[in-house]
Amino acid sequence: MSSRYLLTKWEPENATFWRATGESVARRNLWISIPALALAFAVWSLWSVVVVSLDKGGFHFSKDQLFWLTALPALSGATLRIFYSFLVPIFGGRRFTAFSTASLLIPALGMGFALRDPSTGYTTLLVLALLCGFGGANFSSSMANISFFFPKAEKGFATGMNAGIGNLGVSLVQFVTPLVISASVFGALAGAGQSYDVNGVEHSVWLQNAGFIWVPFIVISALAAWFGMNDIADAKASFAEQAVIFKRKHNWLMCLLYTGTFGSFIGFSAGLALLTKAEFTSVNPTAYAFLGPLAGALTRPFGGWISDRLGGARVTLWTFILMIAAVLGVMAFLPHDGAGGNFAGFLAMFVVLFALTGIGNGSTFRMIPVIFLTQNQRKTQGQSDAAKKEGLHEAAKESAAVLGFAGAIGAYGGFFIPRSFGSSMSMTGSPNTALWCFIGFYALCAAVTWFCYARRNAAMPC
Repeated sequence: MSSRYLLTKWEPENATFWRATGESVARRNLWISIPALALAFAVWSLWSVVVVSLDKGGFHFSKDQLFWLTALPALSGATLRIFYSFLVPIFGGRRFTAFSTASLLIPALGMGFALRDPSTGYTTLLVLALLCGFGGANFSSSMANISFFFPKAEKGFATGMNAGIGNLGVSLVQFVTPLVISASVFGALAGAGQSYDVNGVEHSVWLQNAGFIWVPFIVISALAAWFGMNDIADAKASFAEQAVIFKRKHNWLMCLLYTGTFGSFIGFSAGLALLTKAEFTSVNPTAYAFLGPLAGALTRPFGGWISDRLGGARVTLWTFILMIAAVLGVMAFLPHDGAGGNFAGFLAMFVVLFALTGIGNGSTFRMIPVIFLTQNQRKTQGQSDAAKKEGLHEAAKESAAVLGFAGAIGAYGGFFIPRSFGSSMSMTGSPNTALWCFIGFYALCAAVTWFCYARRNAAMPC
């Protein structure tokens, strides 16, 4: 690899190095990473908004089939994240970011061509939903990569910005898709639209634009990563070196907590539009679905920033407590006992819930590098400077691997939440059973956070 892209000396904890050259290089890599990650989230979340309009394009499926289309991208994305978590130290952040961003062309083009034809089979659409998991997988490699560039004092801000603005891709796709499928954006190049009738008035929809619209941006972002980002020599590590995290108790605990925060964010993002359509039949869900993910994305950097000052564990604990209250608020405004419910209250509570998941996403990701840095500093206390420096490198490698792996496990929430809604509604006619399960899980997460990290004599305060 050309030395132009390989950083052979990288010491972000060295204040002199950081001020002289480190900060500018780190921020350049961050600003290239952010739009690439936003595109990844956009592709990952495509089906959450496309399914609402499939009937307009001539595709007719049951509610349960539609929930499967929204859930499968999360299932494949979470599974691929497990592998992506370990690939940056093997291949290098620059090369893998460029490759993983370019891979988004496969589901984007695939959806574009498939959705032009209403005769496309359900099985084909399921395969394309699975391929959208490429977008979800990119998160783990992106976060692992960015974590290497910044010192401990700024990791919360850096990972919060990368993930927070990257998460805007979820809101962006839910805002942009209804607009681009309502017009012949690409003319004859993308194919003809499909017609549907509303109260005797004929309308047209171009579902294929939901995939095609992202293609030029993906190409530009992949090229920017290839020519503008860097690899860090000290960040190189084999899978065997990174696999030590599976022996770390805190790896599994943070996987649990991140499932509670990010799993909720991506799961509610996938299921909210369909849940709204099912519970409030007179409401157009595409007009509001983007608001929740937008709130969650905007608050994630704040979660990292405030955790840098107050401590990630304290912020995480209160986040879970307030999430329980927000879910109870959602339930209060749902239709029940023959009453029609209150959509404004339902939406407001969901926006609050999304905002809390964003704060929790930022705070949990602030906790991870602090935990593993503290753990390695304890090991090397009283040892030579060389041993302490090696401890810092080990902490960086382990925390990057845990960031990626926790992101992988947490992403399974994107599968289980929409499936829980679908199952709950099929069995009971209401989403309340699923919502009570979420409350129980958040209570467990709050208890773990308090006992292991937030209480006065916690073994690993962070």
